[in-house]
Amino acid sequence: MTRQPLRLAVLEAERILAAAGVASPRVDAELIAAHVLGVERGTLPLVPLVDPQVIDAIGQLVHRRATRVPLQHLLGQAAMGGIAVEVGVGVFVPRPETELLLEWGLGELKDVADPLVVDLCTGSGVLALAFAHERPDATVHAVDVDSSALAWARRNADTRAAAGDRPVTLHKGDVAEPALLADLEGRVDLLVCNPPYVPVGTEVPPEVGEHDPFRAVFAPGDGLAVIRHVVAAAARLLGPGGRFAMEHDDSQAASVPALVAARRVLTDVADHRDLAGLPRFVTAWHV
Repeated sequence: MTRQPLRLAVLEAERILAAAGVASPRVDAELIAAHVLGVERGTLPLVPLVDPQVIDAIGQLVHRRATRVPLQHLLGQAAMGGIAVEVGVGVFVPRPETELLLEWGLGELKDVADPLVVDLCTGSGVLALAFAHERPDATVHAVDVDSSALAWARRNADTRAAAGDRPVTLHKGDVAEPALLADLEGRVDLLVCNPPYVPVGTEVPPEVGEHDPFRAVFAPGDGLAVIRHVVAAAARLLGPGGRFAMEHDDSQAASVPALVAARRVLTDVADHRDLAGLPRFVTAWHV
């Protein structure tokens, strides 16, 4: 069988994905090709010719992606910081913009020895596990209310522990519970959260609306229902000098910082923009 140019297959994949409305058709096409070949995306130019079965395998994944199945579901994983976690049906797919929240949190912890970190609404566990990977001296707790999400988080936590990272403690719990993590009250050095914050009724891409769990994306009350509980938990769990970081919708650039600032124990409230320049996460210190 005649080998075929990989470059042409990637160009055809890009064309198909662009026609389907995929936001980043070239990147997705290259990542799919790299996944099939088992190489890094940056090394694709070093693979000029491939066998026909490779072209077929790329084509099958491209056509699934064209139906707007999330790329991460096709690849089976999502990256965050120095790690990758498994994702699929039943768990929220981590977004690249959350990297900025991770970077902020790591920066705030650089002079804190043996930090105690809490990740609320953990989903796949990606944030908690990224902190545990970057800070081997940290004690990390992660919470989610959804059993399916926690099953994914447990799988990922076991994988990271087997790779040598310090184990993360997982909890099934609701951020609305006033006694959640009561034994950590007033002791936490960093509390992070990527909660459901999209206002119900907001139009979202098919990858989100048809594949992410509804309750991991949307929240009632202008998207603030869960956020209010997270802010209350931060005020209760953080110790003196503790840091807080939480993602929010770009429509909440005024409302979320105001909710945080309304808590007298939370100060130095600041809002941060994502890579697209949109308001994306709020931070504060505990007095």
